Amino acid sequence: MRIHLTSVLVDDQAKALHFYTEILGFVTKHDVPLGEKDRWLTVVSPEEPGGTELLLEPLGHPAARTYRDTLVADGIPLAQFAVDDVHAEYERLRGLGVVFPQEPLEAGPVTVAVFDDTCGNLIQITTQP
Repeated sequence: MRIHLTSVLVDDQAKALHFYTEILGFVTKHDVPLGEKDRWLTVVSPEEPGGTELLLEPLGHPAARTYRDTLVADGIPLAQFAVDDVHAEYERLRGLGVVFPQEPLEAGPVTVAVFDDTCGNLIQITTQP
């Protein structure tokens, strides 16, 4: 068994697609219309095009919005992405205007930082030894 798909809840799929591809560097895997405004929209790492897909899932259900907004209010990231060097990625993303409510922090053997994905989520990046 392996993870094939996971999701982040986004308030605007077009804005999310721009952020996740143009800023973070993911690539579009699937973009299939679902009705008049929603899409089955996934991105993957260019380093692993056959790897785990991230679904940019529209906030359709009221409970989803409550869940996401409560996590943000409590400062809890919805997802975590691995990077080779948190400090370098932090500097690169800050240079692109990304807001970090938590700057890089050493937490035992890992280094973490948390950014705002502009779509309603906090996302953590981490470097592990």
